[in-house]
Amino acid sequence: MLHSRRLLAATVAAFALFSAPVVYAETPADTLIQAWAIDDIISLDPAEIFEFTASEIAGNSYEGLIGYDPADVSKIFGKVAESWEVAPDGLSITFKIKPGRTFASGNPITAEDVVFSLTRAVKLDKSPAFILTQFGLNAENVDEMVVATGPDTVQFKMDKAYAPTLVLYCLTATVGFVVDKKLVMEHEVDGDFGYNWLKTNYAGSGPFSIREWRANEVVVMERNANYSGDAPAMARVIYRHIPEGATQRLLLEQGDIDIARSLTAEELDAVRANADLKIQEGPKGSIYYLGLNQKNEFLSKPEVRQAMKYLVDYAAISDTIMKGKVNVHQAFLPIGFLGALDETPFSLDVAKAKELLTAAGLPDGFTITMDTRNTPEITGIAQAIQQTMAEAGVKMELIPGDGQQTLTKYRARNHDIYIGRWGPDYQDPHTNADTFARNPDNADDATSKPLAWRNAWDIPEMTKKADAAVLEADPAKRAEMYIELQKESQQTSPFVIMFQEIEVSAMRSNVNGFIVGPSFNDNSFAHVTK
Repeated sequence: MLHSRRLLAATVAAFALFSAPVVYAETPADTLIQAWAIDDIISLDPAEIFEFTASEIAGNSYEGLIGYDPADVSKIFGKVAESWEVAPDGLSITFKIKPGRTFASGNPITAEDVVFSLTRAVKLDKSPAFILTQFGLNAENVDEMVVATGPDTVQFKMDKAYAPTLVLYCLTATVGFVVDKKLVMEHEVDGDFGYNWLKTNYAGSGPFSIREWRANEVVVMERNANYSGDAPAMARVIYRHIPEGATQRLLLEQGDIDIARSLTAEELDAVRANADLKIQEGPKGSIYYLGLNQKNEFLSKPEVRQAMKYLVDYAAISDTIMKGKVNVHQAFLPIGFLGALDETPFSLDVAKAKELLTAAGLPDGFTITMDTRNTPEITGIAQAIQQTMAEAGVKMELIPGDGQQTLTKYRARNHDIYIGRWGPDYQDPHTNADTFARNPDNADDATSKPLAWRNAWDIPEMTKKADAAVLEADPAKRAEMYIELQKESQQTSPFVIMFQEIEVSAMRSNVNGFIVGPSFNDNSFAHVTK
């Protein structure tokens, strides 16, 4: 559990993590130390996790009913579930739970735990709950929709006959991870389903347990002695919050860390020239974009939305600030997904942008703010955009903040422009269509809050098209529906979609077995050796 601050302090001191640099240091053979910007962690509760770092941590410490091969996402297999069966009418899926498995606490994993985990997520209704509620589940009916039909069987009911793969992929998201009901409910207070405890504690069954999280400082994970799979070689994994790439590189070169997770393009070039280090990269489904709040009087004008798309120097940013870490991409579905659109109709064109601003009645431009996470790359991208926007008279003030600050403001719709990075929650095109091209309720108190809602984009007709696409059984027809949605979005949306990520990590040459997956909860260090 997350309780031993004295042990962590001793561990940190022993590793000399915060002492003066020691050339040719070496991390312990049974410990993996990573440097990353971890200030986006808001919660460790799978029912609430919706950020990159916490998703990766959960993916290595919790298990869902099913999983898939990161190298081939079409290969779906059971984790907590041994098998599953789709009902003839397509309105339910019944899962059989693997026998003899336990949580890190030693408690057995049962059908009751699975039901509790899914119903709890729906009733808590945190940010990722929509991944489950889109199947017709809500706080009032979920106890009838997700039920244990035996000690080792769970029936998941739906309001419509959705494509089975969509449902299965959704259950691989962090919100579908199985938590230890007995342990969580021992910490329930005032009917909160143990939420206030699990935000900073752990109740899973994955290869590692979470020992401690200190916000904006460190996360410590330990090998789960009760894990049902192969025991990890590493006894512990430590994330250090080091947002500066230059510092990460220095520590990596000295041997004080094993993996640097956020080096700049220039720093990566230096790593490639060092025989003691190596680079590992993999394509990611993550999309870099600008969100333009439609509550703003300027940004709500259609011509302004389009003008902004001509005021980003996509090629220059991709070739310099983000060299080797992104590809220019301007549609909401990442390459690799069914129906992904690879057309890039926008480039820096100040004259075109000025024409559009004039048509909007703003020939002299306007003043606006943009919230930016204060990491080097996001800051660099934001400053580059600030400069090109100014060429058309758009004066943009940057408001830096840490991951929690910027996300909290964005989720409350209190921004003007937000520069963000969105990763798919599951490996089906609906995951991004559901958030970029769907907004069933634009009210401030809406229960569903996708990115379209966060930017106050009211799109009833596009929402209907997205809803139709998710029910199309023919893959070719479904792909075409998503292509049309993306083309419409490119021309009308308040999203300036810019890049698709290539995740690049630098590591010591003796580190092997780190897996870079298409989503962050697929990144795995369970098989790392040194």
